[in-house]
Amino acid sequence: MIELLDQTGFTVRLHKRPDRIVSVVPSQTELLSALGLDDRIAGITKFCIHPDHIFRNKLRVGGTKTLNIQKILELKPDLVIANREENLRDQIEALREKLPVYVSDINDLDASLQMISHVGEITGTSERANEMISTIAFRFGKLNEAIKDQKKIRCMYLIWKSPWMAAGQGTFINDLLMRSGFENVVQDSRYPELTDEQIAALNPDVVFLSSEPFPFKEAHKNELLKQTGLFKAELVDGEVFSWYGSRLLIAPEYLAALRHSLV
Repeated sequence: MIELLDQTGFTVRLHKRPDRIVSVVPSQTELLSALGLDDRIAGITKFCIHPDHIFRNKLRVGGTKTLNIQKILELKPDLVIANREENLRDQIEALREKLPVYVSDINDLDASLQMISHVGEITGTSERANEMISTIAFRFGKLNEAIKDQKKIRCMYLIWKSPWMAAGQGTFINDLLMRSGFENVVQDSRYPELTDEQIAALNPDVVFLSSEPFPFKEAHKNELLKQTGLFKAELVDGEVFSWYGSRLLIAPEYLAALRHSLV
């Protein structure tokens, strides 16, 4: 018997190591592959685009917020891996009535590392998971050492347009910004909506326009600068800022380069 408390306080019980896993979170699907579990992935969402061979060859069970519960049940998984923010509560509860479901709740790097540890423990890949955790922690430690005496850059991180929506306090994105030497000017919690006037009043040194969930392009950047009167905006890789699994292995190098480009 495998028994583990997930990050929402729910006890996950399995009679054996899972052989058929459905992942309904893109970053956690990528993590499963990085842990060497390709053969055990039975289903994914249409947004689980990495790695490419998993996206092309595994059965898709809907979107993160539009799961096809019946299709998941037909796959007969012995574990579903989900996330509190990315998946809908009623769909997770419907799955929990039938299957073991591990739900992560990620608001900072520490929670992400704990999730990686939990997935390793559940799937019998703890050695590889712990190596990954150590590497991620080491690389973020090097990033912290490199920027500790540098002035913070005041920033805003936009995730949506019409209306503008920003990543605020209490988000994983905000935690990565702080660890990278940035100061988030948006002090509201989670994902507040902002007007052009509010953005202008906050007057960040730079506005980051994420590649996801809204796919910001150069035209949107120019529009924002014109409407707000600000002078600096940058398109950034949203996967680096919001994928909280094995993608964290490359995040510190990207974040260091981004900061360096703005100094």
